[in-house]
Amino acid sequence: MTSLRDRPNTALVVVDVQNDVVANAHHRDEVIANINTLIEKARAEQVPVIWVQHSDDDLPENSDGWQYVAELQRRESEPLVHKKYGDSFEDTDLESELAQRGVGRLIITGAQTDACIRATLHGAFVRGYDTLLVGDAHTTEDFSEYGLPPADKVIAHTNMYWTWQTGPDRTANVIDAADVNFDATDHEASP
Repeated sequence: MTSLRDRPNTALVVVDVQNDVVANAHHRDEVIANINTLIEKARAEQVPVIWVQHSDDDLPENSDGWQYVAELQRRESEPLVHKKYGDSFEDTDLESELAQRGVGRLIITGAQTDACIRATLHGAFVRGYDTLLVGDAHTTEDFSEYGLPPADKVIAHTNMYWTWQTGPDRTANVIDAADVNFDATDHEASP
């Protein structure tokens, strides 16, 4: 149902699952295992896997902390999008990578929930993509010492509000990793 005409395909997007980004993440190992399962399933179904990798002053390119976690292995043939802003579309080649593959439906995973995941979800949705968040395949760290809600509440809140996101000619929803179907006709699934 994407508003992007002639773009019927789906892609799995893996956002910022980098050593320093997820070092202290809530349920880190479980989330990475879910992402890994989705990557294997996408590959088996010949669905593009798009990797996004953040850098900034605190996360310099080519540093150990900047590297993707060892548990996730990108294939050379899978696009790697480098970004410097929260929204994976902002000043990157993500849009061109998706257009080249006829993708109008995104399945989003990664970190951090309250930063790059939210920014990328909204960036995709306002650009016309059907946008599914995998509810048990994104995470963040606990910033409650700074007065913010604990990580589990941030994740739960993001999952809840994304199920209510609406717009003309596109869909948004949340789905568990076990229920992900890469067939674009099954984008109405709910958690």
